[in-house]
Amino acid sequence: MKKLDIFGRKNANTKSITSGLKQVRVLDGMPMLIACIVIVAALYVLGAAGVLNSNTQRYLLKIFLYCTLGSMWNLMSGYTGMTSLGQQTFIGLAGYSLTVMTATYAMSYWVGFLAGTVISAIVSLILAIILFRMRGMYFAVATWVIAEALRTFFTSWKFVRQGAGMTVAARPYPSTTTIYLIALTLCIIALVVIYFLLKSKVGLGLTAMRDDADAASSVGVDIFKSKLLVFVICAIFTALAGGVFYLNKGSIYPAGGFGISWTVSIVFIVIIGGIGTMAGPVLGSIIYVILEEQLAKLPGGWTNIVLGLIAILVILFLPDGIVGTLQKKFNFEILSQKRFSKE
Repeated sequence: MKKLDIFGRKNANTKSITSGLKQVRVLDGMPMLIACIVIVAALYVLGAAGVLNSNTQRYLLKIFLYCTLGSMWNLMSGYTGMTSLGQQTFIGLAGYSLTVMTATYAMSYWVGFLAGTVISAIVSLILAIILFRMRGMYFAVATWVIAEALRTFFTSWKFVRQGAGMTVAARPYPSTTTIYLIALTLCIIALVVIYFLLKSKVGLGLTAMRDDADAASSVGVDIFKSKLLVFVICAIFTALAGGVFYLNKGSIYPAGGFGISWTVSIVFIVIIGGIGTMAGPVLGSIIYVILEEQLAKLPGGWTNIVLGLIAILVILFLPDGIVGTLQKKFNFEILSQKRFSKE
């Protein structure tokens, strides 16, 4: 039997833990693993076999990429307490790395991915020295200012054709199916990395740090190293998602690559799905992509207005997001990050 320092039981399908006076069912273990494997295998087979039509494949591809972006932002803000408004920094760097490697140096898009990942990791290490001196809204605003500064710099940088943008020139250019499979693989790896990171001893330190950094530090949590690990991991996966996105799109402009619209989309996804939950960004990305595609038919800036209204309603009536609210109401957790010890 497994338990969490307090009474708990495990049955054939779920683990359950006692939280206060309520018993929480944890949807985890072998049944959940089998279900995830079946779903992932189906997505791979359907995509590779060409069963999915181009429109469905396009929807799913975007969902995978937004799920990666949302999950990484959720790791930073929902579990670690670092609320960034400037993750577009790494998206833009990755997008331009891809275009420069393929268009200027005639290299493979894989080299472009690698360049974007390395540059983003290095930049995140440098930014950590500055940003980790700040907390709360100061940290959030600083990340946004850095992204805006990069947007201005790239708009005036002749090497990347200033504001005229650049086109991805991969030869041969991968098919939509290939990009779909890359996006799916990236999404799965990102979710697995987050899950096992949060289940580890480091994960306990991260959640403790989110709730009270000073208290966490007093019991031995290395705040700087924990933040640095998460910040770099999120930068790497955000960059990879950005690279795949622009490989699919085919071109990049400073206003798009470093635009605040990326943050708006990511925050919307996490708020709608449920911040601080594993399944929240997954559901949020599905809802966001469907809404984005349908609302694109509206004139002018109505898309952002409608999305903003939806976000406000969710914050007012479902403050924990859809997944978070359902978990609290029905006393269950999907892929809980709580660590169990063997009795």
